[in-house]
Amino acid sequence: MPINPDVAIGAKLPSRAFAWAASDVLLYHLAIGAGSRAGDFTDPAVLRYTLDNDQQQVLPSFALVAPSFHETDPPPLDLPGCEIDLAQVVHGSQSVTVHRPLPTEGRATLSTSITDIWDKGKAAVIWQEGTATDESGEPLWTVTSSIFVRGEGGWGGSRGSATMATPPESAPDLDTVYTVTPQQALLYRLCGDRNPLHADPAFASMAGFPAPILHGLCSYGVVLREVTDGLFGSDAARISGFRARFSGVVFPGETIRIRAWSQAEGAVVSATIADPGPRAGASVLDDCVVTSG
Repeated sequence: MPINPDVAIGAKLPSRAFAWAASDVLLYHLAIGAGSRAGDFTDPAVLRYTLDNDQQQVLPSFALVAPSFHETDPPPLDLPGCEIDLAQVVHGSQSVTVHRPLPTEGRATLSTSITDIWDKGKAAVIWQEGTATDESGEPLWTVTSSIFVRGEGGWGGSRGSATMATPPESAPDLDTVYTVTPQQALLYRLCGDRNPLHADPAFASMAGFPAPILHGLCSYGVVLREVTDGLFGSDAARISGFRARFSGVVFPGETIRIRAWSQAEGAVVSATIADPGPRAGASVLDDCVVTSG
């Protein structure tokens, strides 16, 4: 079968050595919408994302793109025991935990393994976990992700389990919107994800979408940035982790409504489509939690 859990689960992927510079961080922040509002070009808080000086900071979500930032080919799916087509795959969930504030430049090595595969009947969910270490061997960040592979599954494996974080019924502590720019997916793909689903209308149609969609990790970064700005004083160093499940797509030009409820160790977050019409209120991210400290 295309996915062989006996081979895949526990398999280690080749380690990846990589480096990043301050200019990569700037491009990433611009790609997730920093500096896009009127007046942002003189706002000291925004300039911490967009100006390379001694005040420059790094959002933890940059860790997700740093290893592949300079790649120009579509992301490979060379996973042991998994023969799958890129057109079958959507990003399922993502989490990142930073072990200390990220430097604006550096070198690291990422070690990743396949930790589990769930059988959803008509689909499979493949889980990976990776840790990036600096040149001295100290951990910088840990990432966990899942991909949803349509058309696979059905071998009788575990369906998996999950505990979902749900927003409280009280009024949110943050309620804001962000309008995705028409060129945002084209800009974000310069951060190392050249999947044609986000740029090529013909490929998007083949995958079942009426137009190219925004990268899930771009929506993820937008939401984290908005919550960091709205609840944590625009201080990326206060964020130690972020997790979310990708529950719906975003098209360039749409508006995302971000609501967040402060908790003892961070915030629970809701992200939905704000535009009027048939997609109004559609979920973008769920099980969405920012951790601070």
